Amino acid sequence: MARGCVRAETGLNALPDERPSMPYDLNDPTDRERAWQDYLWKDHGILRQKFHNMHEVGGGMWRANQPSPERLEQLAADGFKTILNIRGTQPGVCYYDLEKEACEKHGLTMIDMPFGSREAPYVDRMQRAVKIFESIEYPALIHCKSGADRAGIISVLYALTKLKLPYDEAIKHLSLKYLHVKAGKTGVLDYFFECYRAYNETTPIDFWEWVETVYDRDAVQSGFMSSWWGNFLTERLLRRE
Repeated sequence: MARGCVRAETGLNALPDERPSMPYDLNDPTDRERAWQDYLWKDHGILRQKFHNMHEVGGGMWRANQPSPERLEQLAADGFKTILNIRGTQPGVCYYDLEKEACEKHGLTMIDMPFGSREAPYVDRMQRAVKIFESIEYPALIHCKSGADRAGIISVLYALTKLKLPYDEAIKHLSLKYLHVKAGKTGVLDYFFECYRAYNETTPIDFWEWVETVYDRDAVQSGFMSSWWGNFLTERLLRRE
């Protein structure tokens, strides 16, 4: 059976992504080359060779797109301690295996923290993220694939809960500046925060208290409607995860 990236099923710790039909053995030169080729072309790593979409969030936290092994080596040299992988736990996937190997090689702590980009966030995943913010070593890097959507929601969450920034300042991490497109299905992330803003205007409440006591995930998910052109942009042209 040929090795290569194919579409994966959604699980508790793994989100829809590309998964090989057989695991890679990075100790095998042929497999390592295959993993690299899949990373560069099937995972679009070639587009991230020079463009990292890297920005500072604050308090020692940064955000970016999927880092290559070379990029992880540079981050370690720059003093980074922790890598937060928002794409999920996916052993056997080209980018995941290469990232895990590089983090181990260069002394970086890699934490898998799966989030979706086209769904209202789950409370238990947000609770785990907030606990992680308090326990990790900094500087740290949040990354998804493009550094636009999932990295955006985690950055807003970090800014609101860890940095205690005002809502209007924190929400800027979900914007076109970071390549986030709110008109498509990924706009459900904006809608989630908009639901909090609207509630807070009539009943002042701390964001985290709202998440744990008021937020109705099913209601937010069903209440969101994306535009047709936004869907075309994110699903057909950009092919976002």
